Amino acid sequence: MTAVKTASVHIVRHYGTSGGMEKYVYNLTLALARQGQAVTVLCEQSEPADSDAEGIDVIKLGQPVSRPRWLAQWVFSRRVAKHVAVTDYSNAIIHSHERTSVHQVTTFHGPPFAMRKRRLLDFLSPRIAMWTYLEKRELLAGQVQQILPNSALIASYLNDLYPAAAKKITAPAHPAVDAGLANLQAKPKGLTIGFMGREWHRKGLDIACQIIEATRQRVPDAKFIVAGCDVKKIAPMFKHWPENSYQLMGWLDSTSPFLSQIDLLLHPARAEPFGMVIAEANAAGVPVLISNNCGIAPLIGRHQGEVLAITGDQPDIGLWTEASVRLLQSQQEIVPLNLSWDNLATQHRNLYHELLST
Repeated sequence: MTAVKTASVHIVRHYGTSGGMEKYVYNLTLALARQGQAVTVLCEQSEPADSDAEGIDVIKLGQPVSRPRWLAQWVFSRRVAKHVAVTDYSNAIIHSHERTSVHQVTTFHGPPFAMRKRRLLDFLSPRIAMWTYLEKRELLAGQVQQILPNSALIASYLNDLYPAAAKKITAPAHPAVDAGLANLQAKPKGLTIGFMGREWHRKGLDIACQIIEATRQRVPDAKFIVAGCDVKKIAPMFKHWPENSYQLMGWLDSTSPFLSQIDLLLHPARAEPFGMVIAEANAAGVPVLISNNCGIAPLIGRHQGEVLAITGDQPDIGLWTEASVRLLQSQQEIVPLNLSWDNLATQHRNLYHELLST
């Protein structure tokens, strides 16, 4: 069956793979182009070589302001609006991944700014005023037809904070993973637990350390590998650990070297909009032990691992330890979630076709 043809304009400040949201947009647009869809990208700057973005029209609007971020976002929004005003996109869906003013579709990739803890003098802050304005406009402007949360967790936040937008919020558009992870040649020994994440406190590294120390009481040879964190900042957390009980890998450009060494991914996050490393671990056949604060949690069942509660900073370490030991010793085959970029592109293509036909 021939794929329905659509045209879409994607808005992202940095087009490339420099961050989670950026990687999402980059891979989604490539997948749409592979399916024969017309794709335009409006950005400040672009990383990929022309050959990588074949079939995609990348328009660079420049970056006159980079700091502070709230001002840079507003300036970019103005540049996008100016470009769209003089360009005919009447046969395309304008899809923003940023805080812009001209989109019919927006994807919400992280926790809403409105979730922040409010303080008495917030009204004096131009930063807070601008982010609040940009977020409301992104979600509530009259031309906005669909809001795509990247997880059910984000959808629940948006529904609570912006009830006026509830009818526009769709089913989640989950991030996908690289197909090559399924072929990762791991050498599991059943004793290595991994943690990965740059924002280590939000993702629960300190909690993970407590769980690992308790797990080592049951499995003395268990090893802990930590990746993605600034080694200098987290090293003091391990100063009393036996030298051969842990490894700090630092930042990695790819998760493959990390995932190929672990037998269990531990992710006791306090807040995690989705959890890409969890999806990647699943694709690589690694069981996961994660908190209910992860956006991906509703997708994780007993064939992928376990989901446990994190409330406050003092979770039930004993409960997490039991689950950790259980998963390390389990021989159950991991069932993949099949989160592919091509499936995500098909979801978007169908949405665009529906909106363009109305």
